[in-house]
Amino acid sequence: MLSTIIEAAQNFCIHQIRIEHSIHDNISKTRTLIAYIDIERSNGDKYRVYLSADKSFIQRVSQIFLEEDESDEETLIDMALETTNLIVGSAKVLSENSDMTYTISTPHFEKIDIFDFEYDDLKVIQVESDKLTVAIKEL
Repeated sequence: MLSTIIEAAQNFCIHQIRIEHSIHDNISKTRTLIAYIDIERSNGDKYRVYLSADKSFIQRVSQIFLEEDESDEETLIDMALETTNLIVGSAKVLSENSDMTYTISTPHFEKIDIFDFEYDDLKVIQVESDKLTVAIKEL
């Protein structure tokens, strides 16, 4: 399931951010904006998907969608939620042609801090020096 979400995140980088990206496993130990969205597969399995982005990644998204060069904290939180919804929603569409379809809930903002949640799998997408961490935990 993480692979589909990573594919959606890569599509987001390609089609929205339009800058080369890389994928690795090195989680950042810096303060990030952390949002999550719960998903339920058609077989009843439930997962929490975390998106943890450094401020510069979310500011980049805010500049693209809102044309704001320096957004306030409330706007960055809104953009973190919207980014979570866009990426996981896109992954849901990508999964519709497989046996791993799922429903998604409303995204929730968790905190601005170091990502310290338990997870089963994790990948980091890097755009220049900006990082977006995608983690998944079975509930």
